Amino acid sequence: MKFFDIRDRVLLAALLPVTLLAFLLSAVFLLGRVGDIDEAHNQRARSLARQVASASEYSMFSGNIGNLQAIAAGALREPDVRSVVIQDAQGSALARAGKAGYAGLPLLGDSESEWNDDTTHHDMLVQPVTVTPLRLDDLFDGAASAPRESPQVLGHVVIEMSRQTVVSRERDMLMVGLAVTLGGLLLGGFLAVRIGQGVIDPILRVSDMIERLGRGELSARGEVRSDDPLRDLQQGLNQMAERLEHGRDELEQRVDLATLELREKKEEAEMATLAKSRFLAAASHDLRQPTHALGMFVARLAQLPHDAETRHLIVNLEASVRAMQDLLDSLLDISRLDADAVKVHLQAFPIMDLLEPLRGGLSPVAADKGLRLRVRPCQAWVLSDPILLSRILLNLVSNALSYTHRGGVLVACRMTRGGSHLRIEVWDSGIGIAPEHQQDIFKEFFQIANPERDRSKGLGLGLHIVDRTAKLLGYALRLTSIPGRGTRFSIEVPTTAPTGRAAKASVSSDALSSGGLDGLHVLVIEDDSASAQALSGLLTSWGCTVVAVEDLQSALSAVSATFVPQVILSDYRLRNRTTGMETLSRLRAALGHQVPACLMSGDTDPVLMQACREAGVPLLHKPVRPAKLRTLLRRLAQGDGTSGTA
Repeated sequence: MKFFDIRDRVLLAALLPVTLLAFLLSAVFLLGRVGDIDEAHNQRARSLARQVASASEYSMFSGNIGNLQAIAAGALREPDVRSVVIQDAQGSALARAGKAGYAGLPLLGDSESEWNDDTTHHDMLVQPVTVTPLRLDDLFDGAASAPRESPQVLGHVVIEMSRQTVVSRERDMLMVGLAVTLGGLLLGGFLAVRIGQGVIDPILRVSDMIERLGRGELSARGEVRSDDPLRDLQQGLNQMAERLEHGRDELEQRVDLATLELREKKEEAEMATLAKSRFLAAASHDLRQPTHALGMFVARLAQLPHDAETRHLIVNLEASVRAMQDLLDSLLDISRLDADAVKVHLQAFPIMDLLEPLRGGLSPVAADKGLRLRVRPCQAWVLSDPILLSRILLNLVSNALSYTHRGGVLVACRMTRGGSHLRIEVWDSGIGIAPEHQQDIFKEFFQIANPERDRSKGLGLGLHIVDRTAKLLGYALRLTSIPGRGTRFSIEVPTTAPTGRAAKASVSSDALSSGGLDGLHVLVIEDDSASAQALSGLLTSWGCTVVAVEDLQSALSAVSATFVPQVILSDYRLRNRTTGMETLSRLRAALGHQVPACLMSGDTDPVLMQACREAGVPLLHKPVRPAKLRTLLRRLAQGDGTSGTA
């Protein structure tokens, strides 16, 4: 409910002056009339007292008590007279009429006096009775110039008069005044309402139209009346509403056209994206297959004895293959993040389980550049996904080493938020990042100091993957950098109480793999001859006993003979539309036990990743790095067949 709206304000503006004026006039009138009544009453009382005193002079002088009693009785018959007492000069009552309402009189003087009794509303008037002097020959004896003597006081007349009539008349006059005032207010209010209605209604019509326009009802129009004082304003509002409606209609048409164009362009973009996805899906396997085989051939070639010049060529070839594999791995990580295929698996573990492999794997890289990699020990336990967190730290440290030319890189941890979080910081003394580039470095393929796109300086995807992975984990990634002095990246991870379990995450680095595979029986199922030949040669060089087949029937024939595989490596896409998952299931059924196995594929389909995870079969994405393959084989041979993707 609204108080003091426009109606109330207009009515108040009209009634307030009328009310004040009515009460003021009534107050002045009543006060004046009350004063007149009081004055008339007082004058009548004094006149009566003087008349009684004048009439009593002779009778009091002659001692005619009966005449004095008659005078007192006559005065008592006057209105409002309650009692009359005529006294001599000594204060003795000579005549009395009526019942006096007072107990005693004050000391009587030679002059008239009066006083009021507020409790009884009675007036007491005292009039002295004096001798009137008569001089007969004052014109001839010079008495005119003689000073007058004080008149002789013969006695006093005391008259008690009631003011009830005056009070009653004043009360009646007050009631009449109030009635007249209220009548004037009612009449003034009625006139104010009738007159104000002619002002309020147009304002309310305008206000209602403005409110409707504010709600978007641009078709609203107000009635224009000839007697409307706001007629010009109403016409202006109608014209404005009409223009707004036309403008809205025109804007809606433009929006519809723009939406239609955007929809068409969106459909074109979706079709282009779909075509690109189909192309990439079709080309991914064929692109990764030769790269995978090339990596295996180069790894096998590097193990053979060569002269210095050939060794130099092989090193360059390995660098080129590694750059190609890095690009494909980074694109694979991004595709996983885009497809929401990366799931977070939180567990408690000591942070040193990540920092120690990180230091061991990247210290040689730092030493090759003449840098120092320092990792400060920390005994804290964290609650996070060790695989994803290790990727974040690996990318941050690798990026720091890439852009640091002197000094070193420091990895340190410190407690924050009262011990509830652990802040992991990566410091470097590198080139630093200018403020205008500190947001761009997290974009895909953005590099500050690599305009020539030198592969040795990275791909520009590491920090983008770090940012996406940190957001997936819900961590805030902070950056502080001074150009020419270095950069600090920090991330805060929730801490937890130590437990008896620690899930160690292996850092993806070739330097972390070690251990022999001598005598391990490996069944390789690969329909691409180059990939099969390269993989078989590499496994043989590691000391494995290898049988390579192309399809399921060949594999069943191999295991039905004398060869019993200890590990099965199978491509996912095989001939005759057979999948590696089906082949592995048939082989395990034929062998009668769960043989450790691994699938390799050039597909990056999230459905495939999820299927491998549910089946408990590790999945390696082609091109597979030899060191990563060797590490997985060692784990499978030891019975650690934990599912995962790499």
